[in-house]
Amino acid sequence: MQLGMIGLGRMGANMVRRLMRGGHQCVAFDRSAEAARALAADGAKAAGSLKDFVAALSAPRAIWLMVPADVVDHVITDLAPLLSPGDVLVDGGNSHYRDAIRRAHHLRGRGVHWLDVGTSGGVLGLERGFCLMIGGEPAIVARLEPIFATLAPGADAGSAPAGAAGTVGDAATGLATAARGYLHCGASGAGHFVKMVHNGIEYGLMAAYAEGLNVLKQAGIGLEARTSDAETAPLADPHLFQYRFDLGAVSELWRHGSIITSQLLDLAAAALAADRDLAGFKGHVADSGEGRWTVEAAIQEGVPAYVLSAALYSRFASRGRAEFADKVLSAMRLGFGGHVERSGG
Repeated sequence: MQLGMIGLGRMGANMVRRLMRGGHQCVAFDRSAEAARALAADGAKAAGSLKDFVAALSAPRAIWLMVPADVVDHVITDLAPLLSPGDVLVDGGNSHYRDAIRRAHHLRGRGVHWLDVGTSGGVLGLERGFCLMIGGEPAIVARLEPIFATLAPGADAGSAPAGAAGTVGDAATGLATAARGYLHCGASGAGHFVKMVHNGIEYGLMAAYAEGLNVLKQAGIGLEARTSDAETAPLADPHLFQYRFDLGAVSELWRHGSIITSQLLDLAAAALAADRDLAGFKGHVADSGEGRWTVEAAIQEGVPAYVLSAALYSRFASRGRAEFADKVLSAMRLGFGGHVERSGG
């Protein structure tokens, strides 16, 4: 098939490369001419403008947007007048699912189809493939299935469930395509809703690894000199906390046969192997929105999400957003008990 890709960052560029490896023809556009030229050297057709980009695609066109969520509407505004009825726009970024519903309704009036495709895989997706969570019209999903099948990891990445055979859109095929790394999740917005929750879970998993490894790192606290005063909680049994764990080795151990293996653990182990103290990091953890939206959805649904909420708030704290609250706590302790701040434990 032929596909146009707008947005040639870390994921977009590798998605184009993976598609070309699979025999698809790709037209590429990015605000960075250098990014487009790099893909042209790999075999893509690079366009210097949106007008040239659209002209290089055969109707009905299939265009994939891999741009930041706050840029999508601007791209649609510039792109929509150049499109024709029957064309398909795909948003593979981390947009809010409500925006996907709005955009699908808006473009439907122009006869343009809209798919929201939550895409997971990061920089490793070129070789491993991308997990695709798809929302939109079943017929349009079926039209672009060769694209999804090439981008996804494929059947060799996992076992297909028994009896999962059929055509796109039925329940059995949902299981079959899911086992290959892509799934039509439902109507417009469904793909980004599933990806939103996926990223919320990611926050929780990352926090669990980080907190657990930190408990291991502090397990030598009994070997440290500690202040003995009214302001510092005593360590009841220092002899029980006299370990110096090699966190790189422990995380590597867990990667082999442990129930908590994952790609996230792989990344943590690699980072710790390179620098056991992670001295190159400040611990300033950003959030791109999906964790917030997941918690908001849980609130609207009346669903408890303890871990996901805590993981989101820990990211806020990592950026100094808890500093003033901590000062208020210290001020109150000083006021009611004369407790003076001390450094350390």
